[in-house]
Amino acid sequence: MPSVVRYVCTLLVPLTVAACAAGAGPGGAPPRPVIDAAGFERHLATLASDEFEGRKPGTRGEQRTLDYLVAEFRRLGLEPGDGSSYLQRVPFVEITAGSDAALRLGADALSIGRDAVIWTKRVVTESSVTDSPLVFVGHGVVAPEYGWNDYAGLDMRGKTAIILINDPGWDVGDPTLFNGRAMTYYGRWTYKFEEAARQGAAAALIVHETEPAAYGWETVVNSWSGPQLDTVTPDGNAGRVALEGWITREAAERLLRTAGHDLDELKRRAAQRGFRGIELGLDASGAVRNAIRRGESANVVGVLRGARHPNEYVVYMAHWDHLGRAMSVAGAGGDVIFNGAVDNATGTAGLLELASAFARRPRPERSVVFLALTLEESGLLGSAHFVAQPLFPLAQTVAALNMDALHFGGPTRDVAVIGYGASELERYLETAAARQRRVLRAEPTPEKGFFYRSDHFNFAKAGVPALYFKAGIDDLERGSAWGQQQRAAFEAQRYHKPGDEFIAGGSDLRAPLQDLELLYAVGARLARERAFPNWYEGNEFRAVRDRSRALMQSR
Repeated sequence: MPSVVRYVCTLLVPLTVAACAAGAGPGGAPPRPVIDAAGFERHLATLASDEFEGRKPGTRGEQRTLDYLVAEFRRLGLEPGDGSSYLQRVPFVEITAGSDAALRLGADALSIGRDAVIWTKRVVTESSVTDSPLVFVGHGVVAPEYGWNDYAGLDMRGKTAIILINDPGWDVGDPTLFNGRAMTYYGRWTYKFEEAARQGAAAALIVHETEPAAYGWETVVNSWSGPQLDTVTPDGNAGRVALEGWITREAAERLLRTAGHDLDELKRRAAQRGFRGIELGLDASGAVRNAIRRGESANVVGVLRGARHPNEYVVYMAHWDHLGRAMSVAGAGGDVIFNGAVDNATGTAGLLELASAFARRPRPERSVVFLALTLEESGLLGSAHFVAQPLFPLAQTVAALNMDALHFGGPTRDVAVIGYGASELERYLETAAARQRRVLRAEPTPEKGFFYRSDHFNFAKAGVPALYFKAGIDDLERGSAWGQQQRAAFEAQRYHKPGDEFIAGGSDLRAPLQDLELLYAVGARLARERAFPNWYEGNEFRAVRDRSRALMQSR
């Protein structure tokens, strides 16, 4: 039996959610799936092929991806996002550190790639620090709402911050300390570099540990070596620190031992209220020389205009970009292409098939937007640009439904909601999941901070209720232990590595197809009703949403 047919036959029983849109089959037979499995597989195989070269912005792979998406949106009859073009241009700057980058901590000259990875976000040809005093700043957090300030009493001007990854509550697992092991935004590497700059630091180095970071050192090297992309700012990122980077735990242990400290003991102290940063009595010197190239990438935006309320919008989103070609680390057999099949050809292929499903049916009452975003892998830059320069009012955006890394595998009994307990959109999802005989669960690894690592986060910061979920780990055929093992294997062996590939006939697509049916059901309901779901009371994004909706209604 061909693979696509097998997926459809296996899905018919659990995917009763399609009854919402398509109705049950004759005689009460299981409803037909809304998502075309063959179309999804075709798009996935294309986008994850070697021909698309890993879909890195600024490469031939980008142009092939943009051409493909525009052609599909046009074929489906979607309107261009801005009325005249499907492409929303996103200016960027590409900064490539030379192979002569160097970093010394105390007397220890670190090996770039093996011990450390460094770069600068400043748009300059050279950036360096010399004899910069080293300061251990714990988790590098300033959070008044938690009564926490790791920089209290420190003057960081000209100094280099050594920073722990994740939150103060992570190591001790204390649920009263931040969110315990569930990461907050303060635990993200992006925040730590931003806060170090606000404190006036000259450089900022994060200590890598696999479990609290949620990825291994190889992922750090793959993600932060070679060309780095960033948005264009008027001051050329002059406000960022001169050097940013990661160091291995082993390098941090050597440094702290030389300074008369023990890393584990400092981690214990850094998790206690009242912790204050520690001057190490050693200094750092480092430098990078850059090649700079300016360019443009693009978000791809198609709109299915609503029949009755065209100025209200339901947004489906997925990032189309990935890492391109390896600069130094090849995969098995010398493979140098980061195909990004799961991350995120699955989401992009799903976006196209959701657009196709809506286009085949009567026009919804509200407009439905299909948004393929660029530069997610470079720090959510495409979505940040879209939110800063929206093509339609964010206050009139009903919801943002995100697809990022729809994992291969069989159907599951559960749905893992990223950032569970955030918004009323979860009620819509719960209703749809029940028709699949599935239940909602909090994500199994909240300590990894996935809510802050994908494009919906920029919409959330602007107040737009956002929903991001994945297949759970309770595999219908093989159970939870197997599902958990498969997810861990992906993160260890294929995430941001050349091994993230699609294998025709060998990649089980039932889980992503199951989740796409859920996404269709949630979006279709939102597009035909009048409600504007909100964040739950107490959520950090609720106030922004309330203000924007009140302002819109007052006009």
